[in-house]
Amino acid sequence: MVIVGTSIVGCSKKDAAPQAQAPMLDVVSATTKDVVGYTAFPATIQGKINNDVRAKIQGYIQEVYVHEGQVVSKGQPLFRLEANNLAETASAAKSGISVAQANVNVAQVEVDKLVPLVQKGIISSVQLETAKANLASSKSMLAQARANYGTASANVDYSVVRAPISGVVGQLPLKKGSLVGPADPTALTTIADVSSVYAYFSMNEKEYFQFLNASPGTTMNEKIKNLPQVELQLADGSIYTEKGKIETVSGQIDAATGTVQFRVAFSNPNKLLSNGNSGTIRLPKKYTNVLVVPEVASYEQQGKINVYKVVNDTAISVVVDVVDRVDNMIIVKEGVKEGETIIVSGVGSLRNKTAIKPKQVNFDTIVNAIKPVF
Repeated sequence: MVIVGTSIVGCSKKDAAPQAQAPMLDVVSATTKDVVGYTAFPATIQGKINNDVRAKIQGYIQEVYVHEGQVVSKGQPLFRLEANNLAETASAAKSGISVAQANVNVAQVEVDKLVPLVQKGIISSVQLETAKANLASSKSMLAQARANYGTASANVDYSVVRAPISGVVGQLPLKKGSLVGPADPTALTTIADVSSVYAYFSMNEKEYFQFLNASPGTTMNEKIKNLPQVELQLADGSIYTEKGKIETVSGQIDAATGTVQFRVAFSNPNKLLSNGNSGTIRLPKKYTNVLVVPEVASYEQQGKINVYKVVNDTAISVVVDVVDRVDNMIIVKEGVKEGETIIVSGVGSLRNKTAIKPKQVNFDTIVNAIKPVF
C-alpha cells in the first residue's frame, strides 16, 4: 500500500507549462505634419543648343583635332579633310583671274584707241561698238573668273571643319580616313551648349489633366508661371544641386505615345550635366497638416494596407486609406486617428489581437532610421 501511494503522489506533482510573455514592441503616436511629396517622371537631358556638324564638301578625313567630351569654342577647327585637289583648283582659278584681267586691259586699250578716231570721223562707229562689246565680254569673263576663284577658295576653307557654336564635343563616329560629304546621314559629331540644359519628360493623358486641375491659374501660361521649381534626380539616385523650372508644355497629345511633353530648364554652371544624360524629374506636392505614421508600421494584406494600433495593450489590425508615401511615412486619410498608438517593430510576425508591451519611441527617430538604398 505504501508503494502504491508513493507512486500516485509522484504523478500529481507534474510541472505546469510556462505561459508565453507578451513581447515588448516599439510604438509611436500617429501625428500630423506638413510634408512635401514628389511625383516622379523619367527624363532625358539635352544641351540648350545642339548642332550637328557636317562637312560642306566631300573628302577624306585627314585629321581629327578634338576628342569626345572636349570643350571647344565657336570657329575652332575640329577636322581637316583632304584638300590637295581643291588647292590645285583654287590655284588654277586664281590664274584665270590674271588671264581675264589681261584680256580686259587689252580690250580697254582698244576702246580707248578707237574713241578719238570715231570722233574725228576717221573710222566707222561700228568698229568702236565691236571693241566695246569685246570689253564688256572680257569684264564678264573676269567676273566669272573671280567667282570661280571665290568658290574654289571657299572649298579649300571648307576642308577645315570648324565648330559652329561653343560647347562640348559629342561622339566621333567617323575616324581618320573616312569619306564624308554634305549629304551623309551621319554627322561628323554634335556640339552641345551645356551652359544650361533642358530636361524633357512626358505625362500620359490622365496625369496631364490631373496636373492641369491641380495647377493654379486659368490659362496654360498662368499655370506654368505659377508652378513651383522641380528637382532632378540623377542616375545614381542623388539630387542635382540646381532647381529647375518648367518652361514649356507641348499641350498636344502625341498620337503615337498618348503623352504630353514637358521641358524643364536647369542651370549647369559646373558642366556636370551632359547631352544625353538621363534622370528623373520630381514634381513637388505639398501636404498641409496631414496625418502620418511611419511607413515601417504598414503591411499589405489581400491588396489592402494595414497597420497595428494598440488598444488596451493589444495589437489590433486596421485597414488604412493611404493618400501618399513621403520620406518613409504614409499619409493616412482614414483608419487611424491623431494620437493613436501605432506599432512600428515586429509587424511582420505579429498577429491580430496579440497582447504586447508597448515601448514608446520617438517618431522622427524611427522615420529617419530608414535609409534609401540605391
